[in-house]
Amino acid sequence: MSMKFIKKIPTAQEIIGEMPLSDHIKEIKEQKDMEIRKVFQNESDKFVLIIGPCSADNEDSVCEYIGRLAKVQEKVKDSIIIIPRIYTNKPRTTGEGYKGMAHQPDLHKDPDLVEGIKAIRRLHLKALSEYHMPAADEMLYPENFDYLADMLGYIAVGARSVENQHHRFTVSGVDMPVGMKNPTSGDINVMLNSIKAAQLEHSFIYGGWEIKTSGNPLSHAVLRGAVDSYGRNIPNYHYENLTCLVKEYEKHQLLNPSIIVDTNHANSMKLYKEQPRIAREVLASRKYNSTLKKMIKGLMIESYLVEGRQDVEDGVYGKSITDPCLGWEDTENLIYYIAENL
Repeated sequence: MSMKFIKKIPTAQEIIGEMPLSDHIKEIKEQKDMEIRKVFQNESDKFVLIIGPCSADNEDSVCEYIGRLAKVQEKVKDSIIIIPRIYTNKPRTTGEGYKGMAHQPDLHKDPDLVEGIKAIRRLHLKALSEYHMPAADEMLYPENFDYLADMLGYIAVGARSVENQHHRFTVSGVDMPVGMKNPTSGDINVMLNSIKAAQLEHSFIYGGWEIKTSGNPLSHAVLRGAVDSYGRNIPNYHYENLTCLVKEYEKHQLLNPSIIVDTNHANSMKLYKEQPRIAREVLASRKYNSTLKKMIKGLMIESYLVEGRQDVEDGVYGKSITDPCLGWEDTENLIYYIAENL
């Protein structure tokens, strides 16, 4: 067997026991969770912004960023719910490169998954306890979800994972909104079938147990653009794309039909500064079409303290080491623009 067993990973119960949520923070989170759920249940007209770094690479800079978001959230609270991105697992097309804080908590040391699991729980716990903002994370590895399940406010399933049955079944047992991205091919039916699977109940093996889930009625679509057979990016946030998705949603007869638009990735042609323009176009489409206004619940935006990206050795505080992000000034201006133009 060509696997080397390094060390036993602590269970989620053991890690949570080391770093529990206080009763006070649990109460605050329940209130915030209810506010987010109401948006996806069509019981609230608030607009959701899932916003933050491409990957959470440093506890201090991520928390400073969230602290700034918290101040802006107070100013736009009547119309917007901000969900900070704390993405602690980073999908890699070839498996090479930085795989996220869960894999490598210290950028200057070798990977350490036990310390990584502790680091990501500590980061999420600090953000929630200090700023009272349940965060979003990506479900790259389904069984890692247990380590953060009591703290997250939103989950995304990425373009490369959305066709995976384990992801779909796991989402069916999650009791929070989960965005299912369209695959890199752009096939909308793959995404909608994934949403349908997540909304149904299932029996399967999870964490060494046979389990049964009740289905997640808050699983929904995330449009992130596509990549063709020649590697060219193809946006899917335009008005025609959105109205086409509405029609396909109706055919599949899914619960709580909702759309989130990812303003980066293939939608921006990987040009991060295009994100404000894309956001403005989506807002215009919502204003023009009452059905879109009802179904488009929010945006995903990649943003950090310093714009652009860097290599690890550059060491710029608050600048992405994965995909390039908007800087803080442009981010703050964009949030206020969105609040004024819903």
